[in-house]
Amino acid sequence: MSKCCNHILEKWRSYTDEQNGIFAFTENTPHNTITPIARKKDDFYECDLVLRNNITTEERPLGVFHPNPTLHHIKKENIGLIEVMGLAVLPARLSKEIVLLEQAMLENKEIDSIPELQSHGTWAKEVLQNHPEFSKENARHILEQEIGKVFLEVLCDAGVFKRTTEGNAAFQKFIATL
Repeated sequence: MSKCCNHILEKWRSYTDEQNGIFAFTENTPHNTITPIARKKDDFYECDLVLRNNITTEERPLGVFHPNPTLHHIKKENIGLIEVMGLAVLPARLSKEIVLLEQAMLENKEIDSIPELQSHGTWAKEVLQNHPEFSKENARHILEQEIGKVFLEVLCDAGVFKRTTEGNAAFQKFIATL
């Protein structure tokens, strides 16, 4: 198994697909790496290899395959092993902010005027528009569900190969190099 994983890593480290915005290097800076996840299942080992690319641009200084800036009010931090395995690790600041946000939304306060909540302003308005039933009884549930939707966008945005027809074709193109 380790030979197979190493083979994929070596191929990925040098893989470029300009058409899909994947560059192994810019000048001497490498961008492609892998996050490995290995586990034992019965008497066998299985390994997931998460293909990563850390390239940045002027428009996306934190990374092209990093959460979009429009999502930073929920998750600005990079996606790690835990998220890849399906567990949401949200920033600690969000615990405090969600309580304040819930209260402000219930009181119809202008979110943009509250310094610690300003980053949530546009999103909070959308949540209220999409949930006219927003009330004290369901506010927390709605906010948690909506945060989950944003987090799903974060995961999709951070993926090198998008979950689209084009993304699947690009992934198959890489697989063909193996």
